[in-house]
Amino acid sequence: MGGINTGRWLLGGVVAGIVIWICEGIAAMSYMGEMTAAMEAHNLSMDMSAGMMIMTVVVSLLVGLTLVFFYAGVRPRFGPGPKTAAMVAVALWLGGHLVALIGYQMVDLYPTGMLVKWGVIGLVEITLASIVGAWIYREE
Repeated sequence: MGGINTGRWLLGGVVAGIVIWICEGIAAMSYMGEMTAAMEAHNLSMDMSAGMMIMTVVVSLLVGLTLVFFYAGVRPRFGPGPKTAAMVAVALWLGGHLVALIGYQMVDLYPTGMLVKWGVIGLVEITLASIVGAWIYREE
């Protein structure tokens, strides 16, 4: 049994990260007004410095790399393809994205409706990114 194809993992992970970053940038337009109002209600700012913008790219890449890493890891057990990629995406969404949204709800930072929208969009974008990354990933 071989190891992970590092080159394909990196390529698939980077592409998945780019998909996440682009999708999130587009999707944010649908809830940015609500998010800004909620932040301002807590005397917080939505201003994005250059460093913060770079951080959005880094976080997206880390998520993409993590998706494809776990896809490569479970692929021998569940088989290659979009179904396995979607399972990985749902698992990571449950353990990461959803947990963060619940935290935001617990501290009453954002309105519930916005969090639900953000969660659904997040699930769609992470699933799409995982499927794209899995499509690129191949064993040696």
